[in-house]
Amino acid sequence: MAGQTDTVIDAILTAIDDGEIGPGEVIDEQALIARHGVSRTPVREALIRLETAGLVQRHARRGAVLFKPTLEEFLGIIEVHARLEAQAAGLAARRLTPGLAKELEDVVSACEAHAKEYGSSRPEDYYRLNLGFHEVLARASGNPFLIDLIKMNARKLMGYYRARYRYPGSVEASAKEHREIAELVTAHRREEAEAAMERHFNYDRGTVMDLLAAVG
Repeated sequence: MAGQTDTVIDAILTAIDDGEIGPGEVIDEQALIARHGVSRTPVREALIRLETAGLVQRHARRGAVLFKPTLEEFLGIIEVHARLEAQAAGLAARRLTPGLAKELEDVVSACEAHAKEYGSSRPEDYYRLNLGFHEVLARASGNPFLIDLIKMNARKLMGYYRARYRYPGSVEASAKEHREIAELVTAHRREEAEAAMERHFNYDRGTVMDLLAAVG
């Protein structure tokens, strides 16, 4: 039973990561049962575990829906997430290996090339490059527990991160900040890398309100 529950959890997390389920959208329990050939019990157990993690909200009439933050919840989550990502950048500045340094340069260069050629006209493609940038830095931190915290926390706001790159100038600004952070990490300037990463997630209240409205 535990294996079936884990399978359902992985399927839901993948759907979140791929943008198949958006904030406030209902998680189709019957579809999960049919797709994975399981009973209702492991699906319910999976939803309970995801609710405990803060990714799912369950309602008596609507059933289980993907977490949709209020303005204050969004601001609180991004504050925590900025610190987690900053810690990863700081640890990466201490522990960066030559192999991961090469991966970091490759993804930053790809972000810059995309920004130069497409701007904000292909936000989904840039979003995936952005994920790659943060994933490399998380791995470079060398701390698997921190990586898990970053992944789980990020999933609460993924739908909004996607929407962010639709705004003119946002992709170019992001790529520029990625370059700044990467150079600080590569130079082993830990405190400066942490500060730059925290600024990278400095969403003002107006921007957050725009993102909440855009995702609906």
